[in-house]
Amino acid sequence: MKILRVMVLMHLDLVPPDDVEPYDVTEVEWKTEFDVVSTIRDLGHEVMALGVKDDLSVIDKLVTDWKPHIAFNLLEEFNGNPEFDQNVVSYLELLGVPYTGCNPKGLVLTRDKGWSKKIMTYHGIRCPDFVVYPTGRVVKWTNDFPFPVIVKSISEEASLGISQASIVFDEEKLKERVEFVHQTVGTAAIVERYIEGRELYVGVLGNKRLQVLPVWELHLDKLPPDALPIATARVKWSTKYQKKYGIRSCEVEGLEPKLVRYIQQTAKRAFHILGLNGYARLDFRLDPDNHLYFLEANPNAQLAYGEDLAESAERAGISYEELIQRIIQLGLKWKPDKQR
Repeated sequence: MKILRVMVLMHLDLVPPDDVEPYDVTEVEWKTEFDVVSTIRDLGHEVMALGVKDDLSVIDKLVTDWKPHIAFNLLEEFNGNPEFDQNVVSYLELLGVPYTGCNPKGLVLTRDKGWSKKIMTYHGIRCPDFVVYPTGRVVKWTNDFPFPVIVKSISEEASLGISQASIVFDEEKLKERVEFVHQTVGTAAIVERYIEGRELYVGVLGNKRLQVLPVWELHLDKLPPDALPIATARVKWSTKYQKKYGIRSCEVEGLEPKLVRYIQQTAKRAFHILGLNGYARLDFRLDPDNHLYFLEANPNAQLAYGEDLAESAERAGISYEELIQRIIQLGLKWKPDKQR
């Protein structure tokens, strides 16, 4: 295996310290960054962790001085704005530096949940009914689909702004929640028909030729009786909450093999349709009648060891070290399409 110089781009406040001995690395905020950097190093490559906030010149300087073979991209925003993540990738393309993960077009199309659902619907992939309220627009409910509905940010990831209060049952509460998203999260709000059912995740690896990982399920069956089973911010990020209510994820069980194949094929189609490459996680809901609903696509999905993507890859026979190496190789092989 060729020894590579790998520049790992990450948020400035998530750069792991040189000495991690005093920390429990399973609980720190920079766990993903530590897992990726240490694994690349264990693979025998040279690694340089670069914190980025609001200055692209630090990337240019390291590229000029160190000449990395590839940038391993862990950035989800630039200068505090998640809308700018695709611009950093575009900058890498202008510099001629290969990078891991998704291309700018895929990042743009998946950032806006309304756009991605419209595209999926056009291609015949079922989505929940939805309506978008841009910031500042007053809610005028037209009863196009029934309550309950779930109110989310149009563009934020990682369940930011999602809680049990996100599910509303009447127009008054809907107005309150849309206003909350506008004022607190600071983005447009997307209002979707709430789909009762199972929360499924499907990891996909590849550029043109894809490998679909086992279907993963988030189990929320032990939540309090008055809580609906949705992936709130606490469900995703509070280890105390997860332990208290037995929240876990694992390979889906109890589905007919034909249905599992259909879910994987739909994930594969969505990956291609949205122009993704590298790696991603596709999120779905499966209702009690086994109707599959596309929720959203997550390019450059959470890569920490022990998280859904890494766990499903391991279930497919891909160790964490092999997963990181595979992502690097996919980045080296990918080239922007030249459309004429």
